Amino acid sequence: QVQLVESGGGLVQAGGSLRLSCVASGRTFSRSAIGWFRQAPGKEREFVAAFSWPWSGSRTDYADSVKARFTISRDNAKNTIYLQMNSLKSEDTAVYYCAAARAALAGRLDQGYDYWGQGTQVTVSS
Repeated sequence: QVQLVESGGGLVQAGGSLRLSCVASGRTFSRSAIGWFRQAPGKEREFVAAFSWPWSGSRTDYADSVKARFTISRDNAKNTIYLQMNSLKSEDTAVYYCAAARAALAGRLDQGYDYWGQGTQVTVSS
């Protein structure tokens, strides 16, 4: 049984930083696409960042709203993915979900991912 478990969320002041972690069990994802999504109250879940393996080599992708502030990374030895979030803004407040795909490419849509974590709350106070 595949499980993704997020941690690292919490309350932080605007301008601060948090690092989210997502530990995978039941399957390795060393060559699978992984991603982070978020859902703010009253809004649809949206893409944040992804790490994929196109034929040309590994690639990261970020939503425009988080580019240059957030960094997605992975530690294959620990089967863990991370989301480093810097310069946080109040509009970053949301439940953050990690996701993993069976495939090497998954894109920015929910449908591209096969496994999801339960989410971790991030609240940024202004």
